[in-house]
Amino acid sequence: MPLSEYEQRVLEQMEQQLRSDDPRLADAIAGKPTRRTMHMVLGTLAILAGLGMLVGGAAVPNIWLGVGGFLAMFGGVLLALSQPKVGPAPASRATAAPSNVLPLKRRSSGFMQRLEERWDRRRREGR
Repeated sequence: MPLSEYEQRVLEQMEQQLRSDDPRLADAIAGKPTRRTMHMVLGTLAILAGLGMLVGGAAVPNIWLGVGGFLAMFGGVLLALSQPKVGPAPASRATAAPSNVLPLKRRSSGFMQRLEERWDRRRREGR
């Protein structure tokens, strides 16, 4: 069953609000990858280098080389599994409404109005 124009506008506004409030969650819901390939490659290289240092530290009796290898492997795992940092959305994108989204008319009462008021109150109290 297709959505009415009103429902489509409401859905688009909800999506826009979600993207401006929490872009990481919006990307996760949209199915966009959150890991960077460069992090994975550098992390894997650090793990392999650390493994080589650990084995080298065990082969030649050098404890500091082994400890350094372990730390390099640990850092490589952290780097490979780290999530990219998402900065705040640009002000022009976050505040400007898309041209295809029309503002909703506020009703004096109604279910949606009460929900919006509760949502706004919770957001203000959470800060």
